Amino acid sequence: MPGGLMPDTLIQPIRLTDAPSGPCELTILMPCLNEAETLASCIGKALSYLERSGVLGEVLIADNGSDDGSQAIAIAAGARVVPIAPKGYGSALLGGIEAARGRFVIMGDSDDSYDFSNLDAFVDKLRAGYALVMGNRFKGGIKAGAMPPLHRYVGNPVLTAIGRTFFRSHCGDFHCGLRGVDRDAILSLDLQAPGMEFASEMVVKATINGLRVTEVPTTLSPDGRSRPPHLRSWRDGWRHLRFLLLFSPRWLFLYPGLGLLASGAAMMAWLLPGPRMVAGVIFDIHTLFYASLAVVVGFHSALFYVFARLYGMREGLAPPEERFLRLTGMLTLEAGLLAGLVLLVIGLVLAAFAVSAWNQTQFGTLPPEWEMRLVIPSGTSILLAFQTAYGAFFLSVLEIRSGKRGGRA
Repeated sequence: MPGGLMPDTLIQPIRLTDAPSGPCELTILMPCLNEAETLASCIGKALSYLERSGVLGEVLIADNGSDDGSQAIAIAAGARVVPIAPKGYGSALLGGIEAARGRFVIMGDSDDSYDFSNLDAFVDKLRAGYALVMGNRFKGGIKAGAMPPLHRYVGNPVLTAIGRTFFRSHCGDFHCGLRGVDRDAILSLDLQAPGMEFASEMVVKATINGLRVTEVPTTLSPDGRSRPPHLRSWRDGWRHLRFLLLFSPRWLFLYPGLGLLASGAAMMAWLLPGPRMVAGVIFDIHTLFYASLAVVVGFHSALFYVFARLYGMREGLAPPEERFLRLTGMLTLEAGLLAGLVLLVIGLVLAAFAVSAWNQTQFGTLPPEWEMRLVIPSGTSILLAFQTAYGAFFLSVLEIRSGKRGGRA
């Protein structure tokens, strides 16, 4: 038998004699990569649900290059198979959604960890107008051995908490593999992620684009396969985290940048008059230098937030935000150049004071504790001047490229 499939795993599912060949209400979609051990069971449960519920639908297998005979098993079990050439979990699901004939699509892993015979809650929510219906395994129950402790107590809770915080989402399980979607609404999001981070991309884009999202309790059972899963904990966890950060420039750039900028500026103001002692520890020009570095890095990070936010809106990755657009509308090239010029003058004036003090010693040795209190703020101001001017030019480039601020978003 292909892939070591044993005869007793060839479950004979309920077959629908009137399987739709055209548009229907529901497509039950399963991504597949060498799932010969469990595929027939999953398809049988899905077909039994369609027959029991009376929903006009199909079972679609998005095959991602199986070489264990999964395709033949799927066809024999009563499913439609569509080959998806680009590799990856996200690629398989996206290709399956595009090929689906149903108005609604309920997708789930074909490892027999989800019960495809019990999809009523998903269909009810989709019919009620929700564009994305997420399963929640933490509310529905996780059977013994169904999820590794690292995923159950660390990975999923942490990444879900980050996603909820970054994007103000109400989903309690960002990575549940069983979810239902309104096909047209989800395709309008222009999903791109080819790997496991596709699960996060779907929730994030649905949330920031204002689609109606809800969740229903879902039970997770142990994987029915004898081989290890395709999931790689640390690699795929990092890919999810990376995606969440890249899609939230406010948390990646703005908040850290403002924190560094404010703390660095406060520290510089505190140390400029002279050294300070706290609990017997002296803070002097060395601390002043690192405070200056925090100001420069923080300003640069905040500037990157503006760039990333405008680019995201222009490319349709994020919806337009009127308040942000009003604020950035004041950041014209001329205003940026003027601000840069003011900072440059301040830096040069401080530099002139430093040179004047040096001249009084016939350009000899100066006490660094005094001289650096002029040199460090001078250098900081000059750096900020050029960052401001170059940033203003780059914003103008974005405006030219998009035709107007905010682009086609």
